[in-house]
Amino acid sequence: MPPGRAGSLESLRRLNRLRVIRALRDEGQISRADIARRTGLSRSTVSSLVADLQADGLVIERPEPGSAYGAQGGRPPILLSFDASAGAAVGVDFGHSHLRVAVSDLASTIIAERTRPLDTDHDATEGLEMAAELVVETLADAGVAREAVIGAGMGLPGPIDQGEGIVGSSAILPGWIGMTAAAELRKRLDVPVMVDNDANLGALAEAAFGAGRDAGDLIYLKISSGIGAGLILNGRLYRGSAGLAGELGHVLVNPDGIVCRCGNRGCLETVAATGALVDLLRRSHGEDLTVAAMIEAAQAGDAGCRRVIGDAGRALGQVVATLLNVLNPEMLIVGGDLAGAGDLLLDGIRESVARAALPETSRGAQLVAGVLGERAQVLGALALVVSEADRALPTRLALAG
Repeated sequence: MPPGRAGSLESLRRLNRLRVIRALRDEGQISRADIARRTGLSRSTVSSLVADLQADGLVIERPEPGSAYGAQGGRPPILLSFDASAGAAVGVDFGHSHLRVAVSDLASTIIAERTRPLDTDHDATEGLEMAAELVVETLADAGVAREAVIGAGMGLPGPIDQGEGIVGSSAILPGWIGMTAAAELRKRLDVPVMVDNDANLGALAEAAFGAGRDAGDLIYLKISSGIGAGLILNGRLYRGSAGLAGELGHVLVNPDGIVCRCGNRGCLETVAATGALVDLLRRSHGEDLTVAAMIEAAQAGDAGCRRVIGDAGRALGQVVATLLNVLNPEMLIVGGDLAGAGDLLLDGIRESVARAALPETSRGAQLVAGVLGERAQVLGALALVVSEADRALPTRLALAG
């Protein structure tokens, strides 16, 4: 089977596994048939995924209480429960100016969490050392021994070559370009490490636990210091051949615009990323203006702040309209720092989409704000680990034994 096809199938199985785990977590006890109804997966797919989880010691089955026999006098109905305490996962989210670490059980329920400000000019080695230190502190907060950790997931704001694990040249953290991030963090933590683009992790989290739980085709748009999209197509996370799928921040929107950090002129990032918006307002609103203060002022009625956020939404909508025409998704989920502006941003996107997209594609795609907020990326990192528990758990348990 071609490598791309194998990776696509693995991505589909990973997301389906997370949906089964979520059903088990939410219900406490549930039958295979009810999991199939709740997730929309076929019974054979559910049975296969449950069998994997049972083999890993993550699912326990028992007869339904008070049911000595089934409805037709056969076997009693079997209920399943998830043993989330069988191990722990670590999530690491590197933003443009922050580092967030979380520890969860194997149902992706966060047990402990820490954040730390990050110098935007830090180099990768400095960031990795800080992350390893923060992981140790967060594990101590959670009361989780290192031996119980089945793995760590890490999100970075830039394209990741999944084959080599190398951070691509358009990463918003220049000190990370060319770094084999997963291997370097693994050296420091001595646990399996998986790394992915932050928008991909946001898409994975919203699809598994958030606004996109019922969507098979969705776009997650992350608008912060950079702009990127995570694409889930036919239930699979789509990264592209070199991990560059979804790099919307570098789509041309103004040929005569200012020079972008990528070297081109007039990229979407130069007119709609949070840094560009704050820069527009600092002359009139003060040099100490922050993104949070800009959004707060806009919601309070400040005309200038409302204008730049609305303009950003319209610029985003022009690019999104093309995506809707090409991919025809069920849902567009908007996340990242600027998503806090709510309809001030979304209405601008809707305006351009209504004007530039085919009516059928714009009507067919629900546009919503993400529901996981600033935790979306770290939840996606945790979900990446949990979805791979069938690979990591036996190794860690063997080492612990």
